[in-house]
Amino acid sequence: MKELTKYSRLAGYLEKLYDKLNADFFNGELVRPVITIQSSSRSYGHYTLYDAWSVKGEGYKEINIAAGTLNRPIEYTVCTLLHEICHQYNNEIAHVQDCSRGGTYHNKYFKRTAEAHGLTVTRSEKYGWSITSPSDELLDWILNNDIQEIKLNRNEYHGIRIAGGNAAAESGAPTPSARPNHNHRYVCPHCHNIARSGKPIRLICGDCLQPMIEG
Repeated sequence: MKELTKYSRLAGYLEKLYDKLNADFFNGELVRPVITIQSSSRSYGHYTLYDAWSVKGEGYKEINIAAGTLNRPIEYTVCTLLHEICHQYNNEIAHVQDCSRGGTYHNKYFKRTAEAHGLTVTRSEKYGWSITSPSDELLDWILNNDIQEIKLNRNEYHGIRIAGGNAAAESGAPTPSARPNHNHRYVCPHCHNIARSGKPIRLICGDCLQPMIEG
């Protein structure tokens, strides 16, 4: 099997991964939403309660996987996708509201669904039953299905970007050279604690004990 190093292949791979999780953990009850890979400084992923996309007049929800988190160990990427699928299940099949406080506080309905579908759930004082990790059942599923590691990741750099032509450039006038941004900002995807560093480092949130993401 080819390594997942191209964006075009990755998008299709996440769709196939969704379909497999849907079939094995939800009896194929769910309709696949649009799977996106976008930058996010607030979370590893999200599920929209509204139709974020329209295809030939038909609305579709969206599940996003944060582009800057793709090269984590594959069990954590699968865990994030399954976490969002649980939100979809509660919305479309169970018809229960599993979050409050602007979608940040995960209640007992989310906990119940997540634990019934391959996730281990622990509680955050601020955000409820929001912290999920792979259960032994999910880890076995990943091994038995030979789920492939993702080798592609977006570098979440927030320095100066090169845009289109401008008057100064077209006239031959010098343009300011890009200066590297040495202030790296890290956010906990669960409690949203923020930390900063002068160099790229790996951080774990002291409250949630979860890896922080740069953004």
